[in-house]
Amino acid sequence: MAAEIVNPRSESADHTGQEGGAKPLDSLDSIDPAFALHRGGKMAVQATVPIRNKDDLSLAYTPGVARVCTAIAEQPDLVNDYTWKSSVVAVVTDGTAVLGLGDIGPEASLPVMEGKAILFKQFGGVDAVPIALACTDVDEIVETVVRLAPSFGGVNLEDISAPRCFEIERRLQEALDIPIFHDDQHGTAVVTLAALRNSARLSGRAIGELRAVISGAGAAGVAIAKMLVEAGIGDVAVSDRKGVVSADRDDLTDVKRELASFTNKAGLTGSLEDALAGADVFIGVSGGTVAEDAVASMAEGAFVFAMANPNPEVHPDVAHKYAAVVATGRSDFPNQINNVLAFPGIFAGALQVRASRITEGMKIAAAEALAGVVGDDLAADYVIPSPFDERVAPAVTAAVAAAARAEGVARR
Repeated sequence: MAAEIVNPRSESADHTGQEGGAKPLDSLDSIDPAFALHRGGKMAVQATVPIRNKDDLSLAYTPGVARVCTAIAEQPDLVNDYTWKSSVVAVVTDGTAVLGLGDIGPEASLPVMEGKAILFKQFGGVDAVPIALACTDVDEIVETVVRLAPSFGGVNLEDISAPRCFEIERRLQEALDIPIFHDDQHGTAVVTLAALRNSARLSGRAIGELRAVISGAGAAGVAIAKMLVEAGIGDVAVSDRKGVVSADRDDLTDVKRELASFTNKAGLTGSLEDALAGADVFIGVSGGTVAEDAVASMAEGAFVFAMANPNPEVHPDVAHKYAAVVATGRSDFPNQINNVLAFPGIFAGALQVRASRITEGMKIAAAEALAGVVGDDLAADYVIPSPFDERVAPAVTAAVAAAARAEGVARR
């Protein structure tokens, strides 16, 4: 029996008993519409096959289901055809780095994970199940997800703090033959690269001519740096709280030491502000504030992607004084760098061909497809499409599926 994740407020959802034991609606619900929307959760499970009579019941459950189970036991790959496995993603968190809120724990993370799941469905047609784990130890998380993996076609790691997130993703991909994707890293990187490609095209430059500076050496910053290097950026330097990540520093973690090995070809040292002098691109994924004079010191025609939420590192009003293209992570300004542009289509493409992993080539293909949606409408205030542009998910899905086949990780 297949099932489908649905919004419980849709006409087809059954709300029987959802309000049982809940607080009166005249409390938080009446004060803040966010509470009213979240009451009872944002998703439910709905059957996709009818059970109208005993014949339906005997096919959907016993005895008919036994024939399907026996066939899968004899030919394990049939699980992808006769269950929902090949079309469902586990959205897994430990609640340690939740949406700018930090370490708030697994229960408090659930509204975000539910939100992620309905975004998968809304924007990519992909079913997803939120799973919040009551553990933060790397070994325990890896073991738990490996044990859960038979039920899923892919795993989206979400809101797990750095540097643990890097090891968790690596070990899970080594242990499992389904796509493992840490969206905080790779989704952000894909959308950033797409916006940068179009910004460069708008200015008549190639990415190889650009020098970028990234503020933040956490999950997103590291992934963006790797993807920009993969895409052929001229140079990129990454700054953490102590300044530019460079090989001469003796306080680097293993992740940052690796980062230093393939970034900062210019050998920059000092502060973020020092590195911005003459830079073509600023990418902010750290929070904090960048001084206006540092933005003013950037190269003419620079790009400022200040993506911290809710307060960008550089306010757009300030950035527009000096930059040719300005992007943020907010929906109330043009050029929103939003992960929802990437992860639904990436997983849809990977699941479509039953990919064993999501490769760098698949991510680059996603970025190129996303950039291509803008097409001839390219403008300074439109270097990245809206999440509600219905062309986005099909374009990304098709590009990722094709790249998976080209790279030999597709199984159909």
